[in-house]
Amino acid sequence: MINLKKRILFTALLSSLFFISCSNDNDDDDLMGNWIKKSSFDGPARSSATSFVIRDYAYVVGGYTGDVYLKDVWAYNSTGDYWEQKADFAGVGRSSASSFALNEKGYVGLGYDGTNKLKDFYQYDPAANSWTQKTDFAGTARYSAVGFQAGGKAYFGTGYDGNYLKDFYQYDDQANTWTLVNGFSGNKRRNATVFTIADKAYLVTGVNNGVYQEDFWEFDPATDVWTRKRDIDKDTDDDYSYNDDYAIVRSNASSFSMNGLGYIVGGENLRTIWEYNPTTDLWAEKSPMEGATRTDAVGFAINNRGFYMLGRIGSTYFDDAWEFKPLEEQNNDD
Repeated sequence: MINLKKRILFTALLSSLFFISCSNDNDDDDLMGNWIKKSSFDGPARSSATSFVIRDYAYVVGGYTGDVYLKDVWAYNSTGDYWEQKADFAGVGRSSASSFALNEKGYVGLGYDGTNKLKDFYQYDPAANSWTQKTDFAGTARYSAVGFQAGGKAYFGTGYDGNYLKDFYQYDDQANTWTLVNGFSGNKRRNATVFTIADKAYLVTGVNNGVYQEDFWEFDPATDVWTRKRDIDKDTDDDYSYNDDYAIVRSNASSFSMNGLGYIVGGENLRTIWEYNPTTDLWAEKSPMEGATRTDAVGFAINNRGFYMLGRIGSTYFDDAWEFKPLEEQNNDD
């Protein structure tokens, strides 16, 4: 009798697990978006690299292999789906640097070299395939800050210098100077991410003293004004029914924008991707990343095509690359 009860209990447990698994699969199947594997990154697998986009190319700079802080540079040709190695970054090898593209040049600075927090800053000229050191960042040396360009203006901000930060500085490439800009009313954080839509920047996610940040902000460079948008937390209060199912909070995520919509993907122990519509100020979940769960990956968009690659989980580092097609149904065979 005891053995029979054990068999019945075991069978019920297996059925429950099967039901849960099928339910989760069905939930994923209901979501739109298709992930297509692209040409694997040609350099060593890594996490915490940085990137910028100029015309049809994305440039991936530096990162960490688990043993080495890197300074190599690789360009992804989005039309041909292949990689080309470029001139090494001129500074020391580093992880968690920040970057942006401005007036057909790429810029990289800040980061961590395994010993020091950094504030040096460099320009990349793709026509000459060369790096030039520029004026050091005007804020404190730091890593895990955000970098972005919106409306023809470029910025570094937030990050970690031993404390969590919320300051922002604008870079003038003609004068080669940094200027502290209007205050950001949001919480301090590091490991946030930024995407841009229609000349406005959207700052989201990140962590402060182990707490995932729920506030979400839009920045207009034309007015230097930060505007708080709807929070990204999961809240069951009736007054916030729009986000009852939100599960967006995270750190070390990646982002990009396509066709007037923003996307955040991945982060610590996450494969999910969420789509932001600035017209409605609402988020919608899409098909989760098809590859392995990862953190400290790279995300960028080239000509309204979104890409996600590299990163790590624990001590395993990745060199795979993926393209996300938000309007297609998930196809695991492509």
